[in-house]
Amino acid sequence: MAKTTRATQFLEKAGVAFTTVTYDYDPNAERTGLQAAEAIGEAPHRVLKTLMAELDGKPVCVVVPSDREVSMKKLAAAFGGKHAAMMKPAVAEKTTGYVVGGISPFGQKKPVPTAIEVEALAEPLVYMNGGQRGLQVRLSPQDALKVLGAITAPLVS
Repeated sequence: MAKTTRATQFLEKAGVAFTTVTYDYDPNAERTGLQAAEAIGEAPHRVLKTLMAELDGKPVCVVVPSDREVSMKKLAAAFGGKHAAMMKPAVAEKTTGYVVGGISPFGQKKPVPTAIEVEALAEPLVYMNGGQRGLQVRLSPQDALKVLGAITAPLVS
């Protein structure tokens, strides 16, 4: 497994301190974020999942703890939109340039507006997808917020 991806290159170029953690990705896992948390021995609320959604027909990236679910109503409100829905996997792959299970908020093909669940900022360090299945990056949520130009909001139900 390559430990250098577009996501890690993005973080390096931005001067963000991070470490990588690899694990055995289970393609049959019902919830890949929870599977990642278990595989690396970390609490699920510190392993953040990256989801792609459409807000009023435009792509947005949503980062929330792996043990929580996104509220589409709260997501729409966070961006001042009217209607939010999860993006179809094939569209998410085309939009980000990553495969499902390996979608990172960092180094996407085309940057899109990103929202991070406000609860994640309470943690000193979090894990986020590193741009491929079985790779997580460990970093400060404040650093992630800054380099992504993300907003924070209550996004979970």
